[in-house]
Amino acid sequence: MLNLMLIVVILIALTFDLINGFHDTANAIATSVSTRVLTPRMAIIMAACLNFVGALVSTGVAQTISHGLVYGELEQYVIISALLAAIVWDLITWYLGIPSSSSHALIGGLVGSSVVYAASLDKVIWSGVLEKVIIPLLTSPLIGFFIGYLIMSGLYRLLKKASPTFVNKWFSKLQIVSAAIMAFAHGSNDAQKSMGIITLSLVSAGMWDKTHGIPIWVKLACAIAMALGTSLGGRKIIKTIGLNMIKLQPVGGFAAETGSAIVILTMTALRAPVSTTHVITASIMGVGASKRFSAVRWSVVKNIITSWIVTIPATMLLGAGITYILKFFMG
Repeated sequence: MLNLMLIVVILIALTFDLINGFHDTANAIATSVSTRVLTPRMAIIMAACLNFVGALVSTGVAQTISHGLVYGELEQYVIISALLAAIVWDLITWYLGIPSSSSHALIGGLVGSSVVYAASLDKVIWSGVLEKVIIPLLTSPLIGFFIGYLIMSGLYRLLKKASPTFVNKWFSKLQIVSAAIMAFAHGSNDAQKSMGIITLSLVSAGMWDKTHGIPIWVKLACAIAMALGTSLGGRKIIKTIGLNMIKLQPVGGFAAETGSAIVILTMTALRAPVSTTHVITASIMGVGASKRFSAVRWSVVKNIITSWIVTIPATMLLGAGITYILKFFMG
């Protein structure tokens, strides 16, 4: 029964990773598609390949998820509940075309599930949630906004005498590079959440020692699932981020992607599971605001920010509810 439950956890975790891939494809490629630098097909293939590479370069975020948010081991059904909560939330927001955070959906589900499982708040490492989740949740979009704003403002000054033809010609090429870096950064942070969850499950089942880090087969499986999901694309969210929020030119897309990649790679180095969705969206806002604040469609931004605020409490409730149901049937 235990081995069967463990297999179920792994399969659901890889499903979450696949959904995360197509849900968050827009993070890396929305600006490149909206500026017509890349076709959706070309952009998705590039993002899938670099998501795979990025997923293999680091395990710091995975270790935060596996033993930095809850104390000790969990029953397998608790981990299943957390994953199902995140999957349900991802599918709802994907259907509505809202770029919510898969990362925070998973963490919210894990916290809610753990609280109900233990019938106590003491199972959660609240200092870890604060330092590795809440603070990055608040600071990374702000940093993304200001870096996007600063890069774009600097480019305006640098290129003020250049012709639009010259700017579009060169930044159409440079934006391909920035999109590639952004896809790599996305893989380096997002794929690690599923790695951490599977490792937590293995540790809870007594089949792995957390001091040994992340098993290589887990890294490869999650990287493949993320790349496969990315290859399926997330065109609804691409439209929201790349077209509905602001009209971008290649130079603006380059600034937004570069700023986002800087923030995400820095947070990955700090082992913080940030939302790539939050960062790229905020960076695009910063790029638009550097021209004029009215260039950003703030009504769209309002809906996006609302989803950010709601994600963690909503998935905590989902995770708690699913855990309560499964706990009842598990006896």
